[in-house]
Amino acid sequence: MQIPDKEKILLRSDNIKPYIYRTPVFTSDSLNRLTGCRLFFKCENFQKTGSFKARGAMNALLEYKNSIGDKTVITHSSGNFAQALAYGASRIGLKCTVVMPQNAVESKINSVRSYGAEIIFSGNLPHERENKCEDVVKDRNGFFIHPSNDIVLITGHSSCAVELISDAEDLDYVFVPVGGGGLASGIILGFKYLSPETKIIGIEPEGADDAFRSLKAGKIIPQTNPDTIADGLRTSLGEITFEILKTYLHEIITVSDQLIINSMKLIWERLKIISEPSGSVSLAGLLKNSDRYLNKKIGIILSGGNINLKNIFRNEN
Repeated sequence: MQIPDKEKILLRSDNIKPYIYRTPVFTSDSLNRLTGCRLFFKCENFQKTGSFKARGAMNALLEYKNSIGDKTVITHSSGNFAQALAYGASRIGLKCTVVMPQNAVESKINSVRSYGAEIIFSGNLPHERENKCEDVVKDRNGFFIHPSNDIVLITGHSSCAVELISDAEDLDYVFVPVGGGGLASGIILGFKYLSPETKIIGIEPEGADDAFRSLKAGKIIPQTNPDTIADGLRTSLGEITFEILKTYLHEIITVSDQLIINSMKLIWERLKIISEPSGSVSLAGLLKNSDRYLNKKIGIILSGGNINLKNIFRNEN
C-alpha cells in the first residue's frame, strides 16, 4: 500500500469539489459549557446523500472511470456508501448495483433507488453481504469498489480534513466514528500532512467493537454479529484501514448505545440539526471522557444524517 502524499490529497480534494458540498462547521456555547471544551462540529450530515461517503465514492469513480468503461460499478453497503456510489455513478453516467442487507434502513433503500441504482438484497451479517457481492461481481463481470478499504476512496475522504483544518485551525483533537475505517483513515492522512500536531481519536460502538479489539490484538479481528443502533458502523476493518489506524490513530474509545442515543439527542436539541446514530458516536466518545479534555479545542465529525423517520414517528396516527 502506498500512502498518498500531501500534493495528491490536495489535488483530489480540488477534483471532487464540483460534485460535493463544502460542509459547514458549527459551534455551540451550551455544548462547550457541558463538556468544558471548545467544540467544532464538521457537519457531514449536510453532505450530498447525507453522509461523508460522497467524498470517497466520487473520488474513486473519477479515478477509476477509464478502467470501469462500460462495466457496472458494484459494492456492498448497509446504506450510506450505497447512496453515495449510486449518486456518483448517476453524475458521470455509470451503471451501479448495490448489495444491501435485508435489514437496511428503508429511507436509505429508497434513496439508492432514486439515483437509478439496482439493489440486490443479502443476509444481514457482514460476511453474508460481502459473499453475495463477490458472487454478483463474478456473475456480471462488474467493477467492484470497496465501501472503505480502498486507498483512492480514503484519499477522497481526506477532503473532509482539508476543509476542517481550514475552518478550525490548531485543533488539539479530532473525534471520528470508526466502522470500516475509511473516514477515520482519510481524516488521519489529512491531518498528518496539514496539522500533524492534532491527535485523532476513533470512536466505535461497544456492540460492534472489532476495530478496538483488532488494534489491541495487533491483527484484524473480523466483525461477526454486530449489535448496535449505529447501523453504519457494523462493518469490519480492512487491511488498508487497519494499517493506517494501527500506525497513526492516537486512541480508540468504545461507547454504549445509550450514550450514542443521548449524544444524538443533544445534537438535535442544541445544534438544531439531524445526526444519525453513526454520526453521533464522536460526541458520545467525548462525553464518556470529557474530563480528560478540559479546555481543549476539539473537532467532532458528524459523519451522517440519514434517519429512519418511521421509527421516530411510529406512534403517530
